[in-house]
Amino acid sequence: MTNDELLQLTKRLSLERFGRPFQHQIFFNARLKTTGGRYHLRDHHIDINPLMLTEHDEATLEGVILHELCHYHLHLLGRDYHHRSRDFKRLLKAVGGSRYAPASPNQRRRPRYRWEYQCQRCGVKLLRQRRFNVSRYVCRHCGGRFKLIGQLK
Repeated sequence: MTNDELLQLTKRLSLERFGRPFQHQIFFNARLKTTGGRYHLRDHHIDINPLMLTEHDEATLEGVILHELCHYHLHLLGRDYHHRSRDFKRLLKAVGGSRYAPASPNQRRRPRYRWEYQCQRCGVKLLRQRRFNVSRYVCRHCGGRFKLIGQLK
């Protein structure tokens, strides 16, 4: 789907679901990583994460577009457009937009453990992202002191 096709889809959804025209721009923005879309308050354009179409279906894309259109129309009407507002929640439910963008299956990442510690008394091993001062902390199981085993690769 091109940006022009996205614009036509957005204009159609805006007229069908909101009864109001969409008169600004909407683009795919590949730099969006953790969000489905973004509405810009200053110039009223909308960015959409292209992963909403490539990794999910068109219904998901429409849900994200409707979500951003809720921000758009409420802002232009001078009403509260924030996620927490009652107006936003009611409008989103009325038009059938998605409350949250689905997570990308490729973006679920596990914490990177870099440091390994071991209790000198009971032998329990800990994996940590950051180093810590072994003289300040004790094992929660036995109260023993930790020893830095080394850095993981």
